[in-house]
Amino acid sequence: MTAAQQLAATRHDWTRREILDLFALPFNDLMFTAQGVHRVHFDANRVQVSTLCSIKTGACPEDCAYCPQSARYDTGLEREKLMQVDKVLQEARAAKAGGATRFCMGAAWRSPKKKDMPYVTRMVREVKALGMETCMTLGMLDDDQASALADAGLDYYNHNLDTSPEYYGEIITTRTYSDRLQTLERVRAAGMKVCAGGIVGMGEEVGDRAGLLMQLANLPQHPESVPINMLVKVAGTPLQNEADLDPLEFIRCIAVARITMPRSHVRLSAGREQMSDELQALAFLAGANSIFYGEKLLTTANPQTNRDMQLFGRLGIQPEEYRQYADEAQVEEKLSAQIAEREYDPYFYDAAR
Repeated sequence: MTAAQQLAATRHDWTRREILDLFALPFNDLMFTAQGVHRVHFDANRVQVSTLCSIKTGACPEDCAYCPQSARYDTGLEREKLMQVDKVLQEARAAKAGGATRFCMGAAWRSPKKKDMPYVTRMVREVKALGMETCMTLGMLDDDQASALADAGLDYYNHNLDTSPEYYGEIITTRTYSDRLQTLERVRAAGMKVCAGGIVGMGEEVGDRAGLLMQLANLPQHPESVPINMLVKVAGTPLQNEADLDPLEFIRCIAVARITMPRSHVRLSAGREQMSDELQALAFLAGANSIFYGEKLLTTANPQTNRDMQLFGRLGIQPEEYRQYADEAQVEEKLSAQIAEREYDPYFYDAAR
């Protein structure tokens, strides 16, 4: 095994000190290391493209301090009932035509009710029939709900940890950190892939960003998708006047996520509407290789799709193709071949040297 492969080995025993040391690296060294790790496992010029659709908007009983969908805050958001299945399929077809390979469906619930499950499982089956990956975020799940979604063929379930365990109580009081971890365990037990990340720029310290990534990286199995969100400040929420996070600190978070979870797709998620093209290019260099594509992320703005494609063109990035593999052995075989190929790639940098 080469030094680069050793650096990019999957670990589940990260300490807070180790992660803080990564955050403290000189910026150029951190970027160099993250890009080296990224190239071991991924094509550096491919980005996975997802589209997010709000299938039920507003009136959420939770008190997440960043969220305009909470019923506790007056944000002017219009409440909407669960979307009809045909309408969801219309949105999915448009997303696929626009280049998205994964269709993510989000509902503003604490957890889904029994009466809602037949509708959401039908959405999963019919979106998959279009030839797309499926993802849902519906709040907390019990064992039966997780099994029902898995039986319908759901590929990914999103349930973010949001921040570190220590800072969590400053942001949310209506569900515990343990509640979130238990939902992730149920998703895994049911056989689905995990999408779990967090939000930065909520007033947390760098130690909290390290704590969030330590929680994610030390899960028994890393999330296949790790969304890193920049806080979108919405009028009417408790965080509406939060100070802006230094953009380079956001990039550091992307880079450390890449190093600590080397095989995960790291998603440049909420907040892109406020990011310059140059900042997004830095995020891709730091190891981000997934984006949400479309005009909205649930209820907040997102860059127009043509702007994304123009940026991809300027950077020489191509959307990642959606391929289905029969089993994990085929995935490992493909990954091993990619790693071997990188050894002879003149653009591959051994970040351990």
